[in-house]
Amino acid sequence: MNLTTVKRTLLTIVTEAVVEPSLLRDLERWGVRGYTVADARGKGSRGARDAAWDETANIRIETICSRERAEQVLGQLQEHYYANYAMVAFLTEIEVLRPEKF
Repeated sequence: MNLTTVKRTLLTIVTEAVVEPSLLRDLERWGVRGYTVADARGKGSRGARDAAWDETANIRIETICSRERAEQVLGQLQEHYYANYAMVAFLTEIEVLRPEKF
């Protein structure tokens, strides 16, 4: 089987669940075409986040896009969210089938 893949970038954002509605609106406004949202638990510089209470719940948002779009979104996140919310975002280079979806 001959698979042809194309390079894209996976943008992963882990942040407070309370910011989900506004962040998803902004992602779409910034040109993100699709995303996946999941509950997240863990521990970091701001302590443990166990998702047992809405006030302490975290989410993980993932989207696949071009490197250029991912870098633009990272800049917007830093400008609009980093000062006020617990948030970490990172990029991973990936290969996908059906690149027209991303």
